[in-house]
Amino acid sequence: MSQRRFFGTDGIRGTVGQPPITPDFVLRLGHAVGRVLVQRDGGRPSVLIGKDPRISGYMLESALEAGFASAGVDVLLTGPLPTPGVAYLTRALRQRLGVVISASHNPFADNGIKFFSAHGEKLPDDWEIAVEAALDQAPQWVDSRGLGKARRLDDAQGRYVEFCKSTIDGKLSLRGLKIVVDAANGAAYQVAPSVFHELGAEVVSIGVSPDGFNINEGVGATHPQALVRAVTEHRADIGVALDGDADRLQLVDATGRLFNGDELLYLMAADRLALGHAVPGAVGTLMTNLAVEQALRARGLEFVRAKVGDRYVLEELQARGWQLGGEGSGHLLALDKHTTGDGIISALQVLQAVVRSGRSVAELLDGVTLFPQVLINVRLRAGQDWKSNAALASAQEAVRAELGDTGRLLIRASGTEPLLRVMVEARDAAVADRCAKRLAEAAQAG
Repeated sequence: MSQRRFFGTDGIRGTVGQPPITPDFVLRLGHAVGRVLVQRDGGRPSVLIGKDPRISGYMLESALEAGFASAGVDVLLTGPLPTPGVAYLTRALRQRLGVVISASHNPFADNGIKFFSAHGEKLPDDWEIAVEAALDQAPQWVDSRGLGKARRLDDAQGRYVEFCKSTIDGKLSLRGLKIVVDAANGAAYQVAPSVFHELGAEVVSIGVSPDGFNINEGVGATHPQALVRAVTEHRADIGVALDGDADRLQLVDATGRLFNGDELLYLMAADRLALGHAVPGAVGTLMTNLAVEQALRARGLEFVRAKVGDRYVLEELQARGWQLGGEGSGHLLALDKHTTGDGIISALQVLQAVVRSGRSVAELLDGVTLFPQVLINVRLRAGQDWKSNAALASAQEAVRAELGDTGRLLIRASGTEPLLRVMVEARDAAVADRCAKRLAEAAQAG
């Protein structure tokens, strides 16, 4: 069986102009995906393609369109649309596959391609392996009579705006709230302000002037300082920052306090409990702050940690039949609202809790104080086996004993660099710092 060479944890991504993000490869990719669709499902498949506004999207969209057409697959083009919007429309329009051209929070020089199933969900490993196998085979171009056709969906953004609005109580209004919306000069630059405005809020928009090159540049969820400044300058009640493809969220209150995904996950769970809804548990990652885990458990919720990456959070949720999960980076999942992470819908869940309760985000999180986290990257020597490092093993045992239930440690190897990531969190910042340095020194000495 072929192994994955191109697909990572979230599709295929890289620097434009360097393999595999080149027009010739993307054409082959479209053809290979099309062949897999035809072979598995038969008939004449139709796929939906959306993208963010980065300059390379035009080139990659054309290459994908040609590849699909050459395999006998029809294409529906949405233009700029958030990743979760593509997932929704793929399901709503009964498309065989959804395709997103985006590198999410990366700078404009990067781009990527990821796929959603007909149900708006991320595709399983066996599908990706089948595509990689098809890439190794000679192309089988269909004849002129069998070529796929392409057309544009002119109302894609409007359809997605209505879907986002439908995920909260239809009687609820955001009237009286002044909200700063930072769309990161990305895929949600038109959609996000419209959603909050149509729900009644006074909206101040930043990061809504994409030029193909400025996506995520000094704005958005990866640069929340711009949102903090705008909230303060405009005396807004709340600020919402999305990333380039709008699947992650950062939130700021009127005081300029920034709330991360861990805190917002707790808030979403607590709001459902307050409404009397059954919440059996929540899924975080290995990096989720211990304070949030303890707060959820204190509310009677089971908490499970998945590997880092929203894909793994989703897999764990599906396996357990749960609804709520997320990462500190702002990838939040509410599977009773959408099949995938959605920054706009997550923000609406938080705002709904604020309006319904009459309390601020800070008040809703009263008693949940994040533990300080210290992360140190230790460079590994070629061939170094850190798992057999006796000094590190001894240091871990000593640190665990010192921390007890007031902190935790995590040591893991980077998947992309020769680095060992050492993380310690504790109620006391000085303790976290001292313990992390002790572990890093032991790792370097081994």
